[in-house]
Amino acid sequence: MNIRAAADGDLAAIAAIIEEFRQSEGPLLPILHGVQREFGYIPEYAKQMIATALNLSRAEVHGVVTFYHDFRDHPTGRHVLKLCRAEACQSMNGEPLAERVKTMLGIDWHETTADGAVTLEPVFCLGLCAQAPAAMLDGEVHARLDEHCLTGLLKEVSR
Repeated sequence: MNIRAAADGDLAAIAAIIEEFRQSEGPLLPILHGVQREFGYIPEYAKQMIATALNLSRAEVHGVVTFYHDFRDHPTGRHVLKLCRAEACQSMNGEPLAERVKTMLGIDWHETTADGAVTLEPVFCLGLCAQAPAAMLDGEVHARLDEHCLTGLLKEVSR
């Protein structure tokens, strides 16, 4: 979607976020976080608005969005399930659990279920290595996961 096709309210919200952080030292990341907080992702048309406001190229803004794993360039489901892919979790049965979750949801990494309920994302360390395997559901961490725990989490978000 280009800037002309975006809703006026969306453009105004992005402009307000840009103005809020524009004079900060290193304003790009705070602006991107603000836009994602507002929309749940960084819309394509926002990249050009941000680039223009900060005297950057759209490619520079896009590069930052794609470099950091927490920024999204597409909407997510109502719930986001992040499964740890780091070595400690892998060594504690993380891979079979991840495959089971993908099968149960019928999606792969970075995809959203057809009903829009769950987006599945890999994350490379949640800092719970001593309690592996771990996951994060909507910002809440869960440790020492097994198939029973994950089934319960998936039932919660599928309602």
